[in-house]
Amino acid sequence: MRDIVSVLVRYGFSDAVQRMGLASLMESAGRLLRIKEPSDLPKLDTPQRIRFAMEELGPTFVKLGQILSTRVDLFPPEWIAEFEKLQDRVPPVPFDKIRAQLTEDLDATPEEVFPYLETEPLAAGSIAQVHRARLNDGSEVILKIRRPDIRPVIEADLRLLARVAEIAENEIEELRHFHPKEVVRQFTLSLRRELDLISECQHMERIAGNFQDNPNIVIAKIYWQWTCERLNVQSFLQGIPGRELDAVEEAGLDRKILAQHGANAVLKMVLEDGFYHADPHAGNVLYLPDNHIAFLDFGMVGHLSEVRREQIIDLLNGMVNKDVTEVTEVLLSWASDTNVDTDILAIEIDAFLDSYHSVPLNQLKLSAMLGDITVILRNHQIALPPDLSMLFKVFITLEGLGRQLDPDFDMVETATPFLKKAVFARFKPEAIAKRGMRNLSSMIEILGGLPQDLRRLLSAAKRGTLQVHVDITRLENFGRQLDKSASRITVGLITSALIVGSSIVMTVSGGPTIMGLPLFGFLGFAAAGIGGIWVLISIYRGGRH
Repeated sequence: MRDIVSVLVRYGFSDAVQRMGLASLMESAGRLLRIKEPSDLPKLDTPQRIRFAMEELGPTFVKLGQILSTRVDLFPPEWIAEFEKLQDRVPPVPFDKIRAQLTEDLDATPEEVFPYLETEPLAAGSIAQVHRARLNDGSEVILKIRRPDIRPVIEADLRLLARVAEIAENEIEELRHFHPKEVVRQFTLSLRRELDLISECQHMERIAGNFQDNPNIVIAKIYWQWTCERLNVQSFLQGIPGRELDAVEEAGLDRKILAQHGANAVLKMVLEDGFYHADPHAGNVLYLPDNHIAFLDFGMVGHLSEVRREQIIDLLNGMVNKDVTEVTEVLLSWASDTNVDTDILAIEIDAFLDSYHSVPLNQLKLSAMLGDITVILRNHQIALPPDLSMLFKVFITLEGLGRQLDPDFDMVETATPFLKKAVFARFKPEAIAKRGMRNLSSMIEILGGLPQDLRRLLSAAKRGTLQVHVDITRLENFGRQLDKSASRITVGLITSALIVGSSIVMTVSGGPTIMGLPLFGFLGFAAAGIGGIWVLISIYRGGRH
């Protein structure tokens, strides 16, 4: 905690440290003054200072920044741009230090399983590093190996983050609409999934199954006999990295077709399957012969329930068809307990859609429209539900990737057939019957339990035991402050009583003595001195908080 506070203070966030009550973690007030700020700090704006602080705090905080880059509903574009610059700059672990772990996971020496194994990694991140190898049957594979002893370090960082988020949300009002506790909770779930390499393999096989009839999309094969929580063995895919666009043309691939195949794949994952690759940027894509596309790194995925998919379809459909009511209803359903002025929200959405009124369909930019929607969300402090927080970023990233390949790429035109198909599917007889049965079952369940619930409610009212629980965090904090104050008063009273009592004892002759003074009077004054010093320190520290 002292290390975190030191970094925050060094990058100009001492006010936030004070308001969260963390300044007492510094060994002395003088240490705060000795912390040297970076020489170029005055030239940096707040998002840049946050990014540099996260980079200095280490891999877990870099991962947190990468998750925050998906929260376009919470942060404005300049913050998102800085978070996107955060990259894992971690030196690889020497192969000699991971050999023992690899031998344990394989239940054999690496050379027995892989006659050819490159000890220099192809890539290294904060969680794992990748090595190229070959199996005994000649199959080319890659090994994704988790860093040794990384889980205890990550878990410690996550506990620390959870505590900091709780303090920030309780003590700093301006941070509450960022929902720091919820963001850290989402980050914790994501990072723990990423630690389990089996989970990533399951994601890969699930998505590969969804594309088994589509030869344009390639997913690496998993070798389960060698795969475990700390080791992922998958087939090696030889292709052109997504960022090397010049090589795409040199290989004779059609950039327009690649853009169409990639967009169709992501739209299918989101709107039809409800399970999607949540980070489809150029670094996670390979372009293969015959205009095929391979997706890499399935550590971050998103899942959409049927209800969420319907909401997304309604939102996109309303935006494309400029339907104010449909868009407003979807956003209000996401507002949860946020106090939203519905009239002002409807007026802003109407103005937003009206600005696209005369724009032809083939000139609409979905990323720009989603950007405008996120501005409205932030203005009304509406946070996207956790299962949707990455989705807007996926659409924006997808359109950017498509336009890199094809400047004329039309995301709206590509998405329209999927939206129409999804809307028509909703009104098929079997879909209507399914929804009707689900609603009927819920109603019967509610009506069946209603008499018992009413009986319990009336019985509690008659006995006078009816209680209403109100959970207000600020009152809890106030109660803790009262408890501290009561403790100081109690110690102060005891100290006063000791002084008076010891003074009386000093006047009584006889009994044991120490340095010529009555022993019990001396001990009473000593205890009073300790109590007084404790009260003064407690008051001083409370004032600094």
